[in-house]
Amino acid sequence: MEKQHEEIVIRAASVTDMDQLAPLFDAYRVFYEQPSDLEAAKHFLTDRLGQLQSVVLLAEEKATSRAAGFTQLYPVFSSVSMQRSWILNDLYVDPQFRGLGAGSALLDAAARHARLTGAKGIALSTAPTNKTAQRLYESKGYKLDDEYLNYFLTLSKK
Repeated sequence: MEKQHEEIVIRAASVTDMDQLAPLFDAYRVFYEQPSDLEAAKHFLTDRLGQLQSVVLLAEEKATSRAAGFTQLYPVFSSVSMQRSWILNDLYVDPQFRGLGAGSALLDAAARHARLTGAKGIALSTAPTNKTAQRLYESKGYKLDDEYLNYFLTLSKK
């Protein structure tokens, strides 16, 4: 049984958190079969946070302040509803902190952030094989979108 959030605290990350955040982000990318590149991870996150292009929420173990996980949110806007939504693009919990409620706490914090910014909602996607994440998302009220088909155009690099 997953413990509640008592052992985990969530806060907004900033560029000053790179030493804690970048290794988590790098591990997240490795999970999705990308090569490890800690310097590129630092650069990418510094750009996103420094240019206010994303919001990163950092989960820390309360007793030690060690980084346990993170989620990254990107803003999007709907012309039809004329409202902001957020894309929950990344969610990762370090394996040694799993089962302490960090993933659940990060999702709760993301929902709080979305409400505070007047957002219509939060969109996310995950691999069809990631059943653990799907169960967590569904336990938080996320619904599988069966209304729209999503397409993606990959542009080749020159």
